[in-house]
Amino acid sequence: MSKPVEITDSNFEKIINSDKPVLVDFWAEWCGPCKMIGPLVEELASEFEGKAIIGKVDVDTNPEVSAKFGIRSIPTLLVFKNGEIVDKQVGAVPKSVLSEKIETQLA
Repeated sequence: MSKPVEITDSNFEKIINSDKPVLVDFWAEWCGPCKMIGPLVEELASEFEGKAIIGKVDVDTNPEVSAKFGIRSIPTLLVFKNGEIVDKQVGAVPKSVLSEKIETQLA
């Protein structure tokens, strides 16, 4: 089973500049809604294995990336394509919403 990629301040640019869509979950250990969405992000990592990159950024340990994108509330999920933000979701949502955001970028 595939796991989400751990994204950090140092590997962020390399990962989002993929030719595949990239879903990035900005989260923190102390965030309740992040804990709700975490398992969904893990499932998406398996479902989209080979088609998209699913990753997670811990905002507490990676302040640069979080600041760069103005992440103020978490969870915030950003979808990148060719290094550009193409979609954004703030707050916990059903898995189908996230799945659809990735599917749109695969088309």
